[in-house]
Amino acid sequence: MTSQTPGRRTLVALHAHPDDEALLTAGTMARAAAQGHRVVLVVATDGALGLADETFGTTGDALASTRSRELAASAEALGVARVVELGYADSGSGPELYPDPPGRTRFARTPLTEAADRVAAVLAEERADVLLTYDRNGGYGHRDHVRVHEVGAEAARRHREASGLPLRVLEATVPRDTMTRALDLVAKVYRFPPELDRASFDHAYSARAEITHRISVRRHIRAKRASMRAHASQASGGDSRTLGAFLRIPRPLYDLVFAREWYRDPDLPPGSTIRRDVFEDVR
Repeated sequence: MTSQTPGRRTLVALHAHPDDEALLTAGTMARAAAQGHRVVLVVATDGALGLADETFGTTGDALASTRSRELAASAEALGVARVVELGYADSGSGPELYPDPPGRTRFARTPLTEAADRVAAVLAEERADVLLTYDRNGGYGHRDHVRVHEVGAEAARRHREASGLPLRVLEATVPRDTMTRALDLVAKVYRFPPELDRASFDHAYSARAEITHRISVRRHIRAKRASMRAHASQASGGDSRTLGAFLRIPRPLYDLVFAREWYRDPDLPPGSTIRRDVFEDVR
């Protein structure tokens, strides 16, 4: 179990795949680390079903090893103190949930209690103050992201019950109208690949009224971009890759689009005063 110095908090970020931390929470993590707080990154799956070109190993153990190394580089760029890889098999994003690989279980099939117990153990070891997960939609709906939401909520409940300690749960998300407006703004100067379904974003993530935390990460935009760039395998494989498309946005516009990160605290009622720091009001 870690010890804490006065004023120092611990932030645990739970993500589904290597590279997910770069997209929604990297700025928040870098900001917390720069302020002297302890940041712990927990990743549920090996990312072995992610798309990549042959340079990185297209599937299986080769790609999983590559993505683990990329995760370490991303964590270093963000100032993360500890990385925990739970090692579940990637469930994939296609319509079919593949059979489990030998000796392992796909995250979407993993019993909720098992995964939640493992995350709760990390929360206890770290005496976590804040846990970052995903909203109930899993952002854009990936089955592993929805499972992170479920596992994170259950792990937090178990930790609170076992320890009696307070724990803030913040669901990483994006206000839908802000996101679609940003996409439309970028589209005026940058042509997105035809594979990117702009209409699909109209029903993803969370409504603006549900947002409780709006975090400025402008001062940490270099670290956030470095985190994205660390996941080179996931920016490969053609122009349709979301991460690659983001990294090709001209820098001044990139800084504008990615200067904020948003969260929903399920314990706060909609319409609550917007918080500007993830540790605000944390006991």
